Amino acid sequence: MTLLRLSCAVLAAVTAVALSGSGPSARQADPPRWAVKELRAGIIGTDTSHVPAFTKLLHSRPEWKIRVVAAYKGGSPDLPLSADRLEKFAKTIQEEHGVEIVDSIEGLLQKVDVVMLMSVDGRPHLAQATPVLKAGKRVFIDKPLAASLEDVNRIAQLSKSTRTPFFSASSVRFSPEVQRLRANHGVGKISRVRASYVLSALAFHPDLFFYGIHGVEALYAVMGRGCMRLSRRVEDGADVTTCTWRDGRVGIYNGIPKADPSVPLLTVAGTEGTVSVSGSSGYEGIVSAIAEFFHTGRPPVDPAETVEVFEFMTAAQLSKERNGADVLLAELRK
Repeated sequence: MTLLRLSCAVLAAVTAVALSGSGPSARQADPPRWAVKELRAGIIGTDTSHVPAFTKLLHSRPEWKIRVVAAYKGGSPDLPLSADRLEKFAKTIQEEHGVEIVDSIEGLLQKVDVVMLMSVDGRPHLAQATPVLKAGKRVFIDKPLAASLEDVNRIAQLSKSTRTPFFSASSVRFSPEVQRLRANHGVGKISRVRASYVLSALAFHPDLFFYGIHGVEALYAVMGRGCMRLSRRVEDGADVTTCTWRDGRVGIYNGIPKADPSVPLLTVAGTEGTVSVSGSSGYEGIVSAIAEFFHTGRPPVDPAETVEVFEFMTAAQLSKERNGADVLLAELRK
């Protein structure tokens, strides 16, 4: 674990230098193989801090050949987390990055090649993604993909029918620690994976959809698809969802009330030992994945896995409402 933490610290330091623009790598790096042409990116929804953060990262990597050129504010007036931040982040990207603010999604689509749908509220995502997919423009949809499993399935079906790929994921899935653990967990045959993350619910959404999704996505990054049944227990300050995979592995999502550095993001147990990692909160990994997806059209996360993540969280909500009863994910697919 000491070596893992040291390697992460070194990676963070290198990333900081690159993003600062003080080193030659930020200005002179060769384009990756997938950066085949210049792309104009647009943003839908300026009510999240991801908007200036992702824009800054893309513009700090000219070798990725993607520039954010236009944004549509969007916003949800009945959700303070959206309404109170909409203008602030729109102003930031306009003044600091020269992004044009447009009046409609249709107007945006005329100016861009690819889209980042960033609205913090998942409720309008289906309506906002529909014209993008119908226009044949690749789209990254920030978490949560939608505010209901029904809308999640509709987005996935629309993507398939229009033959236009989409990608949605938590930034935690792309943290260096999680990616290394996914590639080589080093514990032999996995028997159990426990993911812990802050549980912070958002109004109008099932309560794992907003922040709980970070822990659930970390769990799936290691486990992959195949959850069959789960139960969720909420008692004495604990919020624990336990799921059995079809091959007998057990996955656990542990919702914690506030950030605690002593609690690892992931603990993986197998036939040859146990390993734990803490996930970084940086955005370098996911923005790099978005950039590559925009060029190649290949989602880094299988859409079927993304749908199952939302089946998992919806089943967890049902189990909670049923006082901890087991819920089969198959029940949600009828």
